[in-house]
Amino acid sequence: MELQIIQNKIYDIRGVRVMLDYDLAKLYEVETRALKQAVKRNIDRFPAPDFMFELTREESDEAIRLGVSQNVIPPGYNVGSSFIMAFPELGVAMLSSVLKSKKAIQVNISIMRAFVALRQYALGYAELNRKLEDFMIETNMQFSDIYQALTELASQKEQENKPRKRIGFNVQQDEK
Repeated sequence: MELQIIQNKIYDIRGVRVMLDYDLAKLYEVETRALKQAVKRNIDRFPAPDFMFELTREESDEAIRLGVSQNVIPPGYNVGSSFIMAFPELGVAMLSSVLKSKKAIQVNISIMRAFVALRQYALGYAELNRKLEDFMIETNMQFSDIYQALTELASQKEQENKPRKRIGFNVQQDEK
């Protein structure tokens, strides 16, 4: 299974990377209803929120409105009493012990690889961000030094161009 396909099904909800029940069901080639039933039968294996949590009505509506479901759930659909389940990485790993088919094992391996790839990407991004911040601080310090030097030069130039007050005796002549 292609990592890109799986990565496109990993969403950031409540600040956590998760996969949604209908996407997982599609990957595992089972009905969403069957996946949810398997989870509910083994609910002790999915302590909330680090293994599984249900989306609120607002989160579900927003996911549907944004097309997260990729037309699996049409907009305005009444989800009913069964809210969409979100599975963080630990919950997806636990699904392999609940869904024991060979397909589930293979899909789980691919999903774990996708989560790891995203984590490595995020770490690389964090390192790049740190280097960029260091560069910006260094550059700002250099610009500060340049600005200070230019300000001093401008001040000196202003002093040079300022008309001097003459010292000495001024004779004023009256014109008659």
